[in-house]
Amino acid sequence: MIRFSLLPLAAAALFAAAPIAQAQQNILGDYYAYGRNADGSAYSGTVAISGNADGTVTVDWSVGSSYSGVGVLNGDVLTVEWGADHPAFYIVMPDGELHGTWGDGAGLELLSRNPR
Repeated sequence: MIRFSLLPLAAAALFAAAPIAQAQQNILGDYYAYGRNADGSAYSGTVAISGNADGTVTVDWSVGSSYSGVGVLNGDVLTVEWGADHPAFYIVMPDGELHGTWGDGAGLELLSRNPR
């Protein structure tokens, strides 16, 4: 009979999850949003990113209209499902800004902790 220990697997999973949890903590908080719609018009407002117990994040936009979505951080890419046909995608930059696109690439958005 062969016996397997689950302890090494559990430890490996714990250590693999630690950087993801840390990265998620780094993106939580309030942001200033600056964007461009598909028609070229500009918009601005605020965005709040909060953590959920299941490891996802909730993203709440207030940019003239209010929107809300649920996102998953994978490495430095945040993917947010917000009820549109296509998700919003953000790259977490080394300086903490999030550079994003939505509307299948038609819209652009910058999330910054500092006003511009």
